[in-house]
Amino acid sequence: MTRVGIHEKGDLSIQELIEYIKANERFGEVGGVACFLGFVKGMIGEGKKVKDLELEAYKERAEEIFSQIAEDIRSRPGIVECLIHHVTGKLKLGDLIFVVMVAGRSRRDVFPALVEAVERAKREATIWKKETLESGESYWVEYGTE
Repeated sequence: MTRVGIHEKGDLSIQELIEYIKANERFGEVGGVACFLGFVKGMIGEGKKVKDLELEAYKERAEEIFSQIAEDIRSRPGIVECLIHHVTGKLKLGDLIFVVMVAGRSRRDVFPALVEAVERAKREATIWKKETLESGESYWVEYGTE
């Protein structure tokens, strides 16, 4: 496992990410890990039911962006590690899409850093999302708008 990554469905292990954090040479400084897990949700907008999502990425660029975000977060006082991982491909309701973990000295350090990492990754990533509704309607959505 690495600090950042774009994965196909089924290739992302939360346990491996935890082990990566625990293997950090500065893990002895860690008092907490904050985590955001993003899943495919079943409803959008005004009650429209989602059948599935298709996510595509410019993988190399997305990983560069995630790496820069992770480095920026890691440079903050009290932060030891930041991991950012995203899943691409055709995904169904309840599938894991997005994982961000921030390890640091205390909750006061990790929670604000986690919010920043999630928001920046959603805003800056070169990832595209196609939603298909139960009605059969499908369309591409600007990533990070929800």
